[in-house]
Amino acid sequence: MDISQGAVSDDEFARSIRTWLAENLTGEFAKLRGLGGPGREHEAHDERLAWDRHLAAAGWTCLGWPKQYGGREASLNQQVIFHQEYARANAPARVSHVGEELLGPTLIAFGTEEQKQRFLPGIKSVSELWCQGYSEPGAGSDLAAVSTSAKLDGDEWSVNGQKVWTSLAHVADWCFVVCRTEPGSTRHKGLSYLLVPMDQPGVTVRPIVQLTATSEFNEVFFDNARSDADLVVGEVGDGWRIAMGTLTFERGVSTLGQQIGFARELAGIADLAKRTGAADDPIIADKLTRAAIGLKVMRAHAMRTLAAVDAGTSGSEASVAKLLWANWHRSLGELAMDVAGAAGLIADGDPADGGFDELQRLYLFTRADTIYGGSNEVQRNIIAERVLGLPREARP
Repeated sequence: MDISQGAVSDDEFARSIRTWLAENLTGEFAKLRGLGGPGREHEAHDERLAWDRHLAAAGWTCLGWPKQYGGREASLNQQVIFHQEYARANAPARVSHVGEELLGPTLIAFGTEEQKQRFLPGIKSVSELWCQGYSEPGAGSDLAAVSTSAKLDGDEWSVNGQKVWTSLAHVADWCFVVCRTEPGSTRHKGLSYLLVPMDQPGVTVRPIVQLTATSEFNEVFFDNARSDADLVVGEVGDGWRIAMGTLTFERGVSTLGQQIGFARELAGIADLAKRTGAADDPIIADKLTRAAIGLKVMRAHAMRTLAAVDAGTSGSEASVAKLLWANWHRSLGELAMDVAGAAGLIADGDPADGGFDELQRLYLFTRADTIYGGSNEVQRNIIAERVLGLPREARP
């Protein structure tokens, strides 16, 4: 069925992607099932990149984009269906997520036509990969404290500073960087959203080794790095608004697919508990039940959030969603160790080489869930100040 022409029902759309995945996750691609994702981005990167490009060639990338930019203008519901079917097929984690789900929608919403024509085709075809230059050593959860600067020098920007916790910077071709373009400015004022090429002498990427012994996060150093003058998204000095728009897209439809992955993890832990007898422990049985309920609550809230975004009425929903899934997933990692018992304390191989099993890796990486993408503390401040109307937290 060719769903690229004309309207199709949601059932037809679901059957189409389900059939395509069954027919294409075969041969060499079959080996990629379940690979990649947070804490596991090192797994079969080149092969997953080839898979992403295979998806793109078949028209399964950028579904919600306008047709004029290569998308299908799929409805919100159909985008959710795609991510759910993709997750149910245990298809490999996407390499191109940052470009397709974050920068692409940002350019469509705020970019110039020239920027859209320059960058959207490369995102859609997965020929250019992107990373996100937000956090800094002194501006992690408090993004408004960024100090990385950009100064206009003729027809180019000269960028100086440091970013940290930059996911997949070591494989990215470009980075969208929140930087300070107005000397002496503070907080939200004087920031700009600049597109910077990574393959140049002024950019140095240094991997950060994590608890899992992998290094998908990086430090990025800019030392008079250059970018064209016309590669500011939005107006110069309006970077905070653009950056917040990107964060809204970050918590979009792909979260429904993420939750199917969570459900698979929970099912694996529950099966292990039954096999080992750990489920007979009333405390563990209670935690398993609470985890199952929490997953249903998370899904219900995600649907409400997406409906609010689609209606243009979103407020604190995204912050609440981040609190829900991050705390739930971290607790799931702890539950995995409770179920594993003493065996969970012993690595299969050398920990320095990442010799952890699935449950150990789940536990170790989920330590970071409540920090990256906006820490718990920041999310609670947003809810308190913007929704409940409580006094703002004292800031320097």
